[in-house]
Amino acid sequence: MKEHHCLHLVQQQMYCEDVALAKIAEQCGTPTYIYSKAAIEKNWCDLSTAFKHQRYQIHYAVKACSNIAILYMLARLGSGFDVVSGGELERVRRSGGDISKTVFSGVGKQQWEIEAALRGGIGCINIESESELLLIEKVASYLNIVAAVAIRVNPDIDAQTHPYIATGLHHNKFGVDAQQAIELYQKIRRSPFLQEHGIACHIGSQIMSPEPYAKALQQLVAIADQLCKDGLQITHIDIGGGFGIRYQDETPPTISDYATVVNDIIADCPYRLILEPGRFIVGNAGVLLTQVIHLKQTYQKYFAVVDAAMNDLLRPSLYEAWHDIVAVKAHKGECRDYDIVGPVCESADVLGYQRRLALYPGDLLAILSAGAYGFSMSGNYNTRTKPAEVLVDGDNFHIIRCRESSLDMIEMECIPWENNDLCKE
Repeated sequence: MKEHHCLHLVQQQMYCEDVALAKIAEQCGTPTYIYSKAAIEKNWCDLSTAFKHQRYQIHYAVKACSNIAILYMLARLGSGFDVVSGGELERVRRSGGDISKTVFSGVGKQQWEIEAALRGGIGCINIESESELLLIEKVASYLNIVAAVAIRVNPDIDAQTHPYIATGLHHNKFGVDAQQAIELYQKIRRSPFLQEHGIACHIGSQIMSPEPYAKALQQLVAIADQLCKDGLQITHIDIGGGFGIRYQDETPPTISDYATVVNDIIADCPYRLILEPGRFIVGNAGVLLTQVIHLKQTYQKYFAVVDAAMNDLLRPSLYEAWHDIVAVKAHKGECRDYDIVGPVCESADVLGYQRRLALYPGDLLAILSAGAYGFSMSGNYNTRTKPAEVLVDGDNFHIIRCRESSLDMIEMECIPWENNDLCKE
């Protein structure tokens, strides 16, 4: 286990802060997501400290881990938020987050989502197409509100990350090119219901070098400077998130390395900087706790079948992502190279290949670095219930999402030929 994770070993047992994982399993069952409050707060504060010489605002990317207890924590630290749906906007509202410190991104905003954002006092809407600009203008006119907006620019920069999480190349669906952005700003300027506030981009996730940020930021500064010369009022530059973390043997730059590169470019500029980190704050602050159901040997392989599956943690199946997997309690026994697999009826349901462990049925395993894009991407495939979520705070822990039941999954369904009140609504 690498030192960057939120767990530590005490007398051969794995702890999160001062709570034994075995105790959480005993009281909450498995699979369960476990988050360290101290680790989340430290990561947010480290980011804040690194950029302290800039005029900046942190907008946590809600999609990374959207539990309202975590949003509540971050709001109390002073965080703003980056949302990509009306549902995420509602999570921010219910957590007590400041909607005026919230940015609404995403390529497919619907009319009801835009209306909810404007009625709620959204800080800024990042526009990703001319069609979306016209829809925002229509909704703002109907509400008689001036909408604060920015254009998301696609800078055509290769962030050297997995193609599924690269968002800044011209063949990606996100943003518009620089020339179209300038044309859209002129349309904004002529509208009585739109007010330009900034310019934005987001080039991808799990980025392992500051250089792509430097290239993107240089483009944004140049465009912003030209727009200001043309009489527009650009007050902020939003460079998105995507700061890389360590899952296996990666060596990501420190957050200070990122901050130094950004500061060198924007230090003398009049623009406020907006950051939208998600993974950096919660990724290594969370684990997925699971239990071994069966051990299986075939002619060529050893399998450990666990009660967590691809519906609980999709990243290994979707991205071929690697997560460290460790035993919660060490014991003597013969070590073998196990494929850690779930019960889902898909060959892709593998949480980790060839992990050298000594295992018995009933053993607990911790899947590390699961705080980001873990629970938030979970689903109900094979009619499997979603796991519980737990927040550890020192020597206490709190259930922040109860385990889903089979009834929870099916209560919104109905048989239309039966006398069912739900079907009549």
